[in-house]
Amino acid sequence: MESQGAKTKILQKIKQALEKPVAVPFPDQIADRPIFIPTEQELAIGFAQKFTELLGKFVYCSDEGELVNQLAKLIHSNKWEKIYSRESGWLDDMKEFSFDPVTTDDLAGCDAAITLCDHLIARTGTIVLSSQQLSGRTSSVYAPIHICIAYTHQLVFDISDSLAAFKAESDALPSMISYATGPSRTADIEKTLVVGVHGPKEVYCFLVDKLLD
Repeated sequence: MESQGAKTKILQKIKQALEKPVAVPFPDQIADRPIFIPTEQELAIGFAQKFTELLGKFVYCSDEGELVNQLAKLIHSNKWEKIYSRESGWLDDMKEFSFDPVTTDDLAGCDAAITLCDHLIARTGTIVLSSQQLSGRTSSVYAPIHICIAYTHQLVFDISDSLAAFKAESDALPSMISYATGPSRTADIEKTLVVGVHGPKEVYCFLVDKLLD
């Protein structure tokens, strides 16, 4: 009974405190932004760690030249013959490396899809895509392999930073915002983790450090 009585007293004190909140003694000292702001390098490392923990495949590229080279090698080594991408400029650049992949308009029948993105969330290893991209609403979902191209300036720490960036660009948010955190996976089947059931079975993120002049 004593423990129950003590618990009741604690709950009563909490209720009283909520009903009569104490004013903040130094309101001017309340920070409206995080005290610690990660550097671009720290964000990149944090994203890479989280993304790979979630079975994503991360590739760092020092510039767009290395990006095109690495993409060509990936497509060639996997013998992907049908690439879906509305970002056709990347595929055209691959011709400089004596490799010209076959593109397709059949998203359901493609080997892999290449998309851009809006942001990368370092804290959760999440790729943020929206209706602002040419890739549309389905490229990152229906293709068996999703390849995302991103730049270091698109790295943010948390989802709130991503939403703030959208609002800074426009008064209205995009009509669609999608959050992709690694390849599709489920544990509904006998509590066994299965990858690639409801979406891509593999997700690649190519992070480019800088644009070529």
